Amino acid sequence: MIHPSHFTAVLLFALFASTVFGITMRDTPRRMFRYGAYCFTLFIGSVIVFSWVMYFIAR
Repeated sequence: MIHPSHFTAVLLFALFASTVFGITMRDTPRRMFRYGAYCFTLFIGSVIVFSWVMYFIAR
């Protein structure tokens, strides 16, 4: 059985959620891709920021 790390799980969630958001929220393929990439960047950026915040709170 595969046991991905927390970061791998977040990457997969961000990838799938961004794909769905891009497809459902925009009308042309170019805008779909750009919005999906934007959402993916926001997902990963927020995870990194919040993980550092939790790291400093725990110390």
